[in-house]
Amino acid sequence: MEAHTIDYIIIITFLIGIAVFGSLSGGKQKSVSDYFLGSRKVSWWSVCFAIVAAETSTLTFISIPGLAYLTNLNFLQVTFGYLVGRIIVAKLFLPAYYKGELKTAYSYLENRFGRKTRTTASIVFMFTRIAADGVRLFATAIPLYLILKIDPMIAIILIAIVALVYTYTGGLKGVIKVDVILMFLYIGSALLAAIYLINLLPNGWTTVLQKAAEGDKLSIINLGFKNGISGFFSNPYTLIGGILGGAFLSMASHGTDQLIVQRLFATKDLKSAQKAIIGSGIIVIAQFAIFLVLGVMLYSYYGPMDVKSDEIFPRFIIEVLPPGITGIIIAGLFAAAMSTLAGSMSSLSSSSMMDIFLPFYGEKFDDKQKLKISRMLTVFWAVLLILSAMIFKESSRAVVEIALSIAAFTYGGLLGTFLLGLLFNKVKQKDALIAFAAAIVAMIIVILFSNIGWTWYTLVGVTVTIFAGVFLSLIKIKK
Repeated sequence: MEAHTIDYIIIITFLIGIAVFGSLSGGKQKSVSDYFLGSRKVSWWSVCFAIVAAETSTLTFISIPGLAYLTNLNFLQVTFGYLVGRIIVAKLFLPAYYKGELKTAYSYLENRFGRKTRTTASIVFMFTRIAADGVRLFATAIPLYLILKIDPMIAIILIAIVALVYTYTGGLKGVIKVDVILMFLYIGSALLAAIYLINLLPNGWTTVLQKAAEGDKLSIINLGFKNGISGFFSNPYTLIGGILGGAFLSMASHGTDQLIVQRLFATKDLKSAQKAIIGSGIIVIAQFAIFLVLGVMLYSYYGPMDVKSDEIFPRFIIEVLPPGITGIIIAGLFAAAMSTLAGSMSSLSSSSMMDIFLPFYGEKFDDKQKLKISRMLTVFWAVLLILSAMIFKESSRAVVEIALSIAAFTYGGLLGTFLLGLLFNKVKQKDALIAFAAAIVAMIIVILFSNIGWTWYTLVGVTVTIFAGVFLSLIKIKK
């Protein structure tokens, strides 16, 4: 089955509509602050929805149903940790951020340690975001290639251009307003697919429960002690590993990653930012539950098959869904992709502008010139994201696990550095930088020479960073 004319009409209308709406809704920007922070006047509920949209991407749409199809509902344990991590961010990180006029997550590090720490953290963020979102962008090409019969690179470039148009012209305010629409679109399209699927089964939900029980697909809690200590740490989806790993990953991604922190800074005050971050955690649990259950439903429909996790949902879209509905689902895929991609472009350009360019060269340019440079940086990062997506097209792993593993690789050091600043007053800049480097080395060793599951990566990095930073500070005190 291929896409029909009605599908193409839906997709084209959606892409044009989103580009126009995002461009117009952002209003006019007169300064870098307007462009990257939305003048700090965005409502907390808009930011809440935008956070969910920004962190979701096509990976959730594609890989999460596939994981549930091949395994069970154990991934949901990680989302419980996501909520715990956000609560900690709201109570520990955000009050520290709102004590000054900070414009990026890494501004805090300069205030606490010095400019070198801010610059280092910003550069690490850029490399991590480019790699992780390159994977996410490539993931979008999988179903579009199969359904629309177009070259994967064309699909990637098309998505990137549309996202770039409204990010370039509308700034963060336009990105957030579009994200609100995109979140409801991709969740709605997933629910539409689920409704259509359940009506194909002979006894509806009863068949889902019966088939899922036979295949042991309904397991949510996994203590993980059956295979001993090594098996416990190698399995990323255990109760302890999921909650701890999810909490620390969420603390890093929502407390130290400019992609999310930029949105929080767009709210008017601390309480609004706290409501946005905690509310997003509640929505994310429900969202992941929807996509996991969709995967269980796909198992009830197809039964066991030898497929990759990233192929099962696209296969259903191609083989089963009728014209019209297929177009809506594809629009949902585009929505999930663009929400993350636009956020990446904006956060990357804001970090490179505010953390790297302005501290060193800002005095040489007026507001109009700074705004122009900011937009040029947005285009620059859009190109790099496209190039990054091309690197991952030959990978055989589930794309969701690749992206999360990349993020966890550096998140531990970043989060550990922030915690050193927040919790340990005697740690200085040199201590923090050495500790961060130690965490990166430790993660290289862990990834290359151990079988530890990705959910433990961030915790390992945080532990190494804090231990090294505190140890170095104590040595200097004794001297």
